[in-house]
Amino acid sequence: MKIVDLRSDTVTLPTDEMRKAIYQAELGDDVFGEDPTTNRLQTTAAELVGKEAGLLVASGTMGNLVCTLTHCNRGQEIILGDKSHMFLNEAGGMSAVGGIHPHTIPNQDDGTMRLENIEAAIRGDNPHWPRTRLICLENTHNRCYGAPLTPEYMDSVVSLAKEHGLSVHLDGARIFNAVVALERDIREFTRGVDSISFCLSKGLSAPIGSVVCGTRQFIADAHRNRKVLGGGMRQAGIIAAAGITALDTMINRLKEDHNNARRLAEGIAQIPGLSIDVEKIKTNIIYFDLVGDKMAPDDLVKRAGEKGIKFLRTEPTRYRMVTHYGVNIEDIDATLDALAEVMK
Repeated sequence: MKIVDLRSDTVTLPTDEMRKAIYQAELGDDVFGEDPTTNRLQTTAAELVGKEAGLLVASGTMGNLVCTLTHCNRGQEIILGDKSHMFLNEAGGMSAVGGIHPHTIPNQDDGTMRLENIEAAIRGDNPHWPRTRLICLENTHNRCYGAPLTPEYMDSVVSLAKEHGLSVHLDGARIFNAVVALERDIREFTRGVDSISFCLSKGLSAPIGSVVCGTRQFIADAHRNRKVLGGGMRQAGIIAAAGITALDTMINRLKEDHNNARRLAEGIAQIPGLSIDVEKIKTNIIYFDLVGDKMAPDDLVKRAGEKGIKFLRTEPTRYRMVTHYGVNIEDIDATLDALAEVMK
């Protein structure tokens, strides 16, 4: 039985071209700055997103934490969405490691935070309050149906931040999905932010790694914070080689994942007992709900799993599926057939 794994786009496997690049990678000691493949990835990534410098890190969580530690001192505050990955799914690292206070405001269904809510959350000069230092955005927004934030919205947040002397960090784990979905240049999304972290190991299918980009001074400071977190890797070129291949070959094909997600959503909408808002599906992430009392929520995951279909339950009656490299149209149709049979 073939397994169709829709739990996340982190389950992607490297392409044959990536495996070859890993095998042939020119290596050195990256802690000494001597790994040529890592240096090339960092330069390539920075140029791609329009920043001065880049830094390879082990994961998206490490990338976001390195950036928050670089932007903020202990006791300072970050404004971010209440559904953001940084708040919900990164083990409280900003607080546990950095002593940084998260100030959450509501995310809308499209992943945005209302400008008036952001402005209201900015602290004044009062010794009782932490100092607001940073605003964090997430694009695409995982918990908000994989919604892509437009460059115009991001520009408005950047403008507000600058009015108040604040910095902006972009958790761009899936930023290339936004680029492809909105058909815009990557630099339109990154032009105003002070830092960005993006993943190589999700839809781009590299086995490991994320890249942080910003000014040369920011990256120099981030390099020190990466060391604090144990992120100094030696012959890191075996990771970087796959990342270079990912940036060269895997961005444009994300459209296929988006088309598959739409096909999947439209099919789920036709299955009695399941509910989905198809119009909210813009990229490769879909959320749908179990309605009625036809079965226990856990049973849907269990019974589909017995038919080779894997996905996640994220709320009491809500589920997530993520399309990615390695999942084709036939797999989507097999998933729909399995769900329809389970729901009977």
